Amino acid sequence: MSVSVSTLLPTRTARKRSEVVSQSAFAFLFSEMIQYSQTRVNTADELIAKLEDAGVGVGRRALELACWRERSSKRETRVRGILQFITQALWKSLFGAHADSLQKVQDSDDEFMIVEKEPLVNAFISSAPVNCAAFVAGVVRGVLEAAQFPAEVSAHDNEEGATVLLIKFAPEVLEREKRQA
Repeated sequence: MSVSVSTLLPTRTARKRSEVVSQSAFAFLFSEMIQYSQTRVNTADELIAKLEDAGVGVGRRALELACWRERSSKRETRVRGILQFITQALWKSLFGAHADSLQKVQDSDDEFMIVEKEPLVNAFISSAPVNCAAFVAGVVRGVLEAAQFPAEVSAHDNEEGATVLLIKFAPEVLEREKRQA
């Protein structure tokens, strides 16, 4: 039995690009998700893992939806290409604007950083024991895994108050990149 994309994605939902969820609705749902997760963990590390896991599923579905909307047969095969797609097109569809910056870690070939000065997920959370951008790190990891770019993604605060998503690609991604060069 074959399943087409049209049966998986409702036409109304998949085609509309201009519909936006209000920030208050997002803030309410996200804070409820954090509260729910907090009651089911014992440590801050477990909470970070729960937020990342929740984000991975969102990332996989976001990539699928973005690819279906674009309807282009082009698939990103290069590291820079997929990262630019994430920080520009996907970030805009998820958060309403492009990511503030994409940077390569200078002393490492397999690490990149996405810098976001004021992440939407942290805007309405006043006192969480962890950086709630771990959810966004999970979204990025989900997109990368679904696009066949396995990587570890973690969220960190920097000294200027911005959030940095550190992306460390698996060795096989770099090997594939070298073969394509």
